[in-house]
Amino acid sequence: MIYEDSYRHKGMRSRLVAHLQKKGITDLAILQAFGSVPRHFFIDTAFLEHAYEDKAFGIGEGQTISQPYTVAFQTQLLEVERGNKVLEIGTGSGFQSSILAELGARLYSVEVNRKLHNLARQRLQQLNYQATLVCGDGTRGLQTYAPYDRILVTAGAPVVPATLLEQLATGGILVIPVGDEKLQKMLKLVKTGDKQLRKEEHGDFSFVKLKGEKGW
Repeated sequence: MIYEDSYRHKGMRSRLVAHLQKKGITDLAILQAFGSVPRHFFIDTAFLEHAYEDKAFGIGEGQTISQPYTVAFQTQLLEVERGNKVLEIGTGSGFQSSILAELGARLYSVEVNRKLHNLARQRLQQLNYQATLVCGDGTRGLQTYAPYDRILVTAGAPVVPATLLEQLATGGILVIPVGDEKLQKMLKLVKTGDKQLRKEEHGDFSFVKLKGEKGW
């Protein structure tokens, strides 16, 4: 589906950026990315008037597009630098993928649902973002292109999949929500050595369930 990106939409994005700043997002590159990526491209037309509110919306297939603050918060924890090789687990609508691409990541993204995978591919192509999108079990990572400088998981996991830690480069960062099916702790794991990790916890969040061999 082709959407228009009007001056009105850009104004709505500016207000969203100001809101994210007030909530504690300080990374200017991330704020600029939110000012550039048209979120209304990624949601159902029924929600267009609310596209730039700080809310999650259903995208079908039992999945959601996360609220903008959650996307920004995870991205800020990830500390993406231009040129980083980034693996995203859970392409979903493609909005988080677009934010990462806008930041200059060399992006690889895995989505288990074929319909969502195809829709995300169309949206990223329409916006001219370059990314390698794969339909498959994200809990297994994507060994073909490993190791990765950054890994981001956009669904709630019962545990940290060992395969993702194995595919993370030394010095790399993994951000993943881990907990039960309703509430998860946002974890930031920094791989300081071959078998060494530094772990940080960053508050409670509620994500859809991570599906796959190492998920729910």
